[in-house]
Parts: sequence; C-alpha cells; structure tokens
Amino acid sequence: MTRKSKRALLIAAIFVVAFGGMFGLSKLKPPPDTKDVADVDPLVQVLPLVATEIRFSVESQGTVRPRTETVLSAEISGAIVSISPKFIAGGVFRAGEELMRIDPTNYEVAVVRAEATLRQRRIEFDGAEKLRDQGYRAESEHASAAAALAAAEADLVNARRNLERTRITLPYDGIVRSKDADLGQYVNPGTRLGITFATDYAEVRLPLTDRDLAFVDLPSAADVAGSGSVDGPLVTLSATQKGQQRTWNARIVRTEGVVDETNRVTYAVARIEDPYRLSGNANGDMPLPMGTFVAASIDGTTVDNVVQVPRSALRSNNQLTFVDHENRLRIGFVDIVRADARFAYIRDEGLLADRISITVLEAPISGMKVRTMDDPPEQTDESDDSAQLARGGTG
Repeated sequence: MTRKSKRALLIAAIFVVAFGGMFGLSKLKPPPDTKDVADVDPLVQVLPLVATEIRFSVESQGTVRPRTETVLSAEISGAIVSISPKFIAGGVFRAGEELMRIDPTNYEVAVVRAEATLRQRRIEFDGAEKLRDQGYRAESEHASAAAALAAAEADLVNARRNLERTRITLPYDGIVRSKDADLGQYVNPGTRLGITFATDYAEVRLPLTDRDLAFVDLPSAADVAGSGSVDGPLVTLSATQKGQQRTWNARIVRTEGVVDETNRVTYAVARIEDPYRLSGNANGDMPLPMGTFVAASIDGTTVDNVVQVPRSALRSNNQLTFVDHENRLRIGFVDIVRADARFAYIRDEGLLADRISITVLEAPISGMKVRTMDDPPEQTDESDDSAQLARGGTG
C-alpha cells in the first residue's frame, strides 16, 4: 500500500469516528418534552342588539340670506341735500326713518301751484253748478268745469306724492348693505342710491335629497297656500364664530316646490327670527350675520323597531356578523333604514341573532366558533397544577 493511500485511509477513518461519536452522543440526550397545542377560537367583542324607537335628524347646510332686500332707486330728479348718518354700510335704521333727502324746493312749489289751481277750479265748478241750476248754463259747460276740477285734484295728489318722494324711507327695520350715492349728487329717476335689507327675520335654503325627504315632514304647497308659510320642523343651525361653535334655532316654513334640475335636490326654507338680535329678546344669543354659512340639523320623523349599530360593524355596506347562542358566526344581509358617519340603523325583522361581533376578523366564515369577552375563562390543566402547588398539594 502506498503512502498516499495510507493517508487517505486515515482521513476517512477519522471522519467515520467523528460522525459515530456525534451519533452516539445524540442518542444519549433525552428527548424534549412535548406539549399539545390547543386550537384556540378567536376572541371577539359582541354587541347586544336592542330594537327601539328612534327619531332621526336630517343634516343639510346653506347660507343665511335676508328675507327682504331692496335696491333703492330715485323716483324723482334733483340734488341730494341731506343724508342720515345711518345711511352707511352696516348702518341700522328703523321703519319710516329718513335716510336721504332730495332737494324738495321745486316739488314744494309744485304743491303750492296745484293747490291754487284746485281752488280756482273749485270756484269755477261751483259757479257753473249754480248757473246750471238757474238754467243759464248748458249741461256741457257744467261737465267741462267738473272735469277741470277733477284734473286739478289729481295734479295736487301727484304734486304731494312727488314731494313725499324727496324723502327716502323704507317700511321696515333694516341694515344698509351698500351706499351708492352721496351728498350733493344730482340724481334722476332710476338712479341707484344703495342696497338695504330687512332684519325682522332671515332665511336659509337647505338642499335635501330624495332619501332625506323620507325622514322629514315638510310643509306641502297646500299648507302654505293661505299664509305663504307654516310652522314646520325645528332646525338647529350651527357655525363657528370667534373661534367657538354657536347654535341658533330656526324652523322650516316652506319648500320651494320644485326639484332642482341640475342636482336633483329639493330646497326647504328655514326661517330665523331676529337674526341680528335687535328686538331686545336675544337672551344672550349671538347675532347671525347675513352671508354666514351654517350647518343645519332638521328634526326628522320617528321610526319604530329600529336597531342602532356602529357603522364600522358593517361589511360590504349591508352585511353584519352575528353571534348566535352557541358562539358561532352567522353572516347575513340586513335592511338598512338610514346611516350616518357613526351609526347605521337597521330594521328589527329577520335578524339572524340578537348579538353581533364588532371585532374585525380577518376572514370570518359562517359557522366559525368564537369566544366572546363575556364568556367565563376556561380552566386548563396547568392552571389546576399551579393552584394545587399554591395550596401546598402534591397531587
């Protein structure tokens, strides 16, 4: 045997001895303890389903607008000779208060002239009437004098009316939105003087979808035919003012009676009494300025036998995961009456169980066994041994 062969045989013997030793040592080591792994059912949180009577509210939004807004225009010509200090943007005025005066000189002269002409025509008419009664005048002359008297009376009425038009007043309490004419300016009939609006109450147009209409009792056209408005559902308006959330009470008084062709909504009109709190009955409420964008919550109708569930418990928008009395899952479709950002409201009929799972499971299957947080804890062998050792027992 050559030297090279002896060396290869020695190396092979060393490997055989090493692997044999390792195998022998592994046999001497005791096997590890085995422990049965229990198949633990998923733990879920359940919510009992309770049917109740729920009064819905319908949410909308809109902008506060004045009930009456007037574009003031001159009815006569002349120079503006006086302006009230309240006739400025934001100025508050009362009904009948003079806001502006157009030079009345020519119109005062016209009234004096019309009064003199009327007196003359009356004297002529009285003379013609006496002569007719005595047979000295024909009936036609008497009729001509009567016509001249009537024309003089009409001229006096017109002259006095033009004189009244030199005083710019309004028949309501209001606020000046804009001022478009000033002292010394010469105006003609139709010249724009400014814009004002009434402050007795304001209105908000609230868009409602067809689904919203099913949950709010709005006045019909027949209801408002007599007075133009009725007392409809209450509305709570809210907006942020001075960094704080404020609320105001309003009421639906009518609908606009048509469906908007562009967005397919119906507009309900809510009225706010005394929005600027000028009547002295504010009771600490903040004013609600025109142009404020407000959110509206409208008192809706009441529905019986409705179950309220968290919106997050819905699967595929109309499925719930029920938990029956055996703690098994039952996935079923439900009839949703209405839903908002937090809750869904479902009908009580046809529910698969009186509890639902509000725990999100990765892959729930109908018939799956689960554990609930209301179940009593299970007693295991290890817990029994621990309890026995704690009592000093030996088993």
